[in-house]
Amino acid sequence: MKLYKLYVVLSLWATGSLGLASCSDFLKEEPYAFVGPDQLGNDNAAVDLWLTGVYSKWGNNMFRYSSFPRCLELDSDYITGPDWAFSNLGAGNFQADEYATSIWTGCYNLIHRANVAIHYVNEITGADEKVKRNALGELYFQKAFSYFLLTRAYGEIPLFDVAISEGASYNQPRRPIPDVYAEIIRLLEQAAGMMYKNTDAEYQKGHVAAGTAIGLLAKVYATMGAGALPAGEKMIVKSGPSYSYNAGTKILTNPVSNTFEKTQVAGYESLNWKDCYEKAAYYAGIIMGRNPDVSYGTYRLLSFDELWKKSGFDESEHMFSVRTRSADEEYGNGVHQWYCGMQDAGGVLQKGPWVGNRFHWYCLFDNEDYRITKGVKHRFQYDSQVKNGRGYYYPGTPEYKLMATGKNMDDVKVQEPVAPFNDGLTYTNSISSNCLAFTTKYADVTDPTIGRTDAYWPFLRYADIVLIYAEAQCELNDGISQDAIDALNDIRIRSNAKEASVTGDGAIETKVELRSVIFEERAKELAYEGDRRWDLLRWGIYLDVMNSLGGINEDGTRTPYDVVNSVTCCIRCHRWKFLPIWLLIKIIRAGTKPYVQPNNL
Repeated sequence: MKLYKLYVVLSLWATGSLGLASCSDFLKEEPYAFVGPDQLGNDNAAVDLWLTGVYSKWGNNMFRYSSFPRCLELDSDYITGPDWAFSNLGAGNFQADEYATSIWTGCYNLIHRANVAIHYVNEITGADEKVKRNALGELYFQKAFSYFLLTRAYGEIPLFDVAISEGASYNQPRRPIPDVYAEIIRLLEQAAGMMYKNTDAEYQKGHVAAGTAIGLLAKVYATMGAGALPAGEKMIVKSGPSYSYNAGTKILTNPVSNTFEKTQVAGYESLNWKDCYEKAAYYAGIIMGRNPDVSYGTYRLLSFDELWKKSGFDESEHMFSVRTRSADEEYGNGVHQWYCGMQDAGGVLQKGPWVGNRFHWYCLFDNEDYRITKGVKHRFQYDSQVKNGRGYYYPGTPEYKLMATGKNMDDVKVQEPVAPFNDGLTYTNSISSNCLAFTTKYADVTDPTIGRTDAYWPFLRYADIVLIYAEAQCELNDGISQDAIDALNDIRIRSNAKEASVTGDGAIETKVELRSVIFEERAKELAYEGDRRWDLLRWGIYLDVMNSLGGINEDGTRTPYDVVNSVTCCIRCHRWKFLPIWLLIKIIRAGTKPYVQPNNL
């Protein structure tokens, strides 16, 4: 895990002195070409231009120069890497990280651009009405999704019904969380009724569809439902320090099942958790085909071998994703380099991978689960190892040591290395950030030898909807829901994992156990997709889970800090006089509980 040093969460409404753009500047559109709105035409092509202009913000704003904003992905219990790779987040300075800034400015730029596009698309008279309605639906979806990202990250946020250029004031007050969700729901319901279904002849692959809006509605309601659940609900999470010390020697540890009690998530108290989960189950069920009277398209789980191939990215499991352009400085991204590593023509790692998952995450899986047998790199070679004919193997378990080196636990050679480790290299395992559970999810790119690729980033997958359905059914039933178990097993069967059951070895016997198993399945299935942090927060267990790591990095080193303090203060921005800015300072050291519970999702 990364070092948790000084950890600051600051709402990004601040200006100037914090190195951010002024509050108005980031909403201003800079003229990049001598083309005005009246020059774009008055037909279907013009509608497409307005829509494309909004989608482009994901590429040139949200993914610019690196991976998606790190604050969405890296601050969680299972993800890890070298401290420097976490930038200011690794140093605990949340608000100074450029990727934290990009989610705020990026989302509001996208919302502003969507509002502008909505205005001008409505004024187009020469386009087909169906084309206009679909485009407007996609624009409403983009606004809703942006607000969803923002409210989970910052809690109360401003809402912009129209563009600044149409007279909207920059000085919008923060809106209560229930009001924000009401607007998200309104936009998604509107979008679902306007967009093409993915089964319609007019639908274009790569775009969001009516079913995407319905699926996101399910996720929104599940987020609200979990946040609204009262304090005291229990969740079992496998966690703990990665290593212990025995006479100065680092010893690999297995994760420990810890039972955490939920805290009430601030801002969600007035929401009805049962009503939210009922709606989550309803909308997820529609996408899963559980309601024959209502259809918003057809969705399915891909086979595991199809799932992360470029050829599968336009298939229905990938409900909303962003792919950028290979070798493009404006629209390429660094996802492949960060998570899978930039390679030479022979597959030797030149830069990266810098971010992986902890050994404890790897331990969650059955031995034959495709998500680790195929989804994790088990042998790799860095360019620094070439001259010595060396490489790394993962994980550092007796099984893999025997496969990679032919040696037993006493370091005695008992056999030759087995395929694919019998390639003439000398394989070792390192207790360092060079040797983590690196994913293969983002490996299929046009050119893995460059830093800026066309790597895929999933925002919403059908598998997520299936697990949301399982979660909702679990919470709505007093006992063990068979519907929840069946949905859970849909995901497990696709991955060649052992099916969940109420009988036999590993039987699920209580509602808390079922809830926890579904929660863990989300950690396994959605790893590296930007969900884990928000799952911990919406369930009100973020603080306790993060502190259960014990202040020990993946390589066994401890944080150097021995001061424990927490400060909460409120300041106001001179320009955004309506908006309180909460500065939460959190300092961690081994053996303490210094985290301040985040006041948002």
